[in-house]
Amino acid sequence: MPKSPASPSSPSEQAQAPFRARPDVELCRRGELRSERFLDAATDAFIEKGYRRASLSEIVGRAGGSMSTLYRVFGDKEGLAHAIIERHMATVTERLQDLSLSGLPPQTALQQVGESILDASISRESLLVHRIVIGEGRDFPELRDWFFAHAVMPAQAILTDYLENEIAAGRLTLRAPAVASSQFFMMIFGELIIRVASGNRANPDPAIAREEARAAVDLFLHGALPR
Repeated sequence: MPKSPASPSSPSEQAQAPFRARPDVELCRRGELRSERFLDAATDAFIEKGYRRASLSEIVGRAGGSMSTLYRVFGDKEGLAHAIIERHMATVTERLQDLSLSGLPPQTALQQVGESILDASISRESLLVHRIVIGEGRDFPELRDWFFAHAVMPAQAILTDYLENEIAAGRLTLRAPAVASSQFFMMIFGELIIRVASGNRANPDPAIAREEARAAVDLFLHGALPR
């Protein structure tokens, strides 16, 4: 059985440790199913015990299979975290791409974007992803920065493209569409993510979250001044 890479002995050393993404291995259908079980088991263990305290042996016990298979497919615990974030990222990006925003009026488009992102953001996997990124980001900066580069920025880019097209068509007036895109996402779920990731809000009510998102869309488009 391969040995796991040595863990840094202190937070400062962890912060400088190289980022270990998921190994590039080809899997058969059975292997893919086993991989998904590892990810599901890791998600449960990380949520219940925290990223640091959950052990690989416990994850293997939950998922079945062998430790050697886990090492071959994911490399180590950080590789598992990378894969969980990657799976969540793919879901969020796919949701946005499926919206087909082109041609939709701003109110409709932003409402759909807000609700789509919000639904993904209150899932169990999203809860874990943000706990890792926010709670462990200082000690695992490569993992944190990978998340922002491959999850946050692509989602913002999709909305930025839409805003730029609407500006060109004369239906919106924005000085900096890229900045506006970032601000929009923070208005929709920024506080929610911080509260959930920090444990301040355990199980957000989807109906309340959607109502808050609709209010954020209205504020983003119309501001707070009398009309």
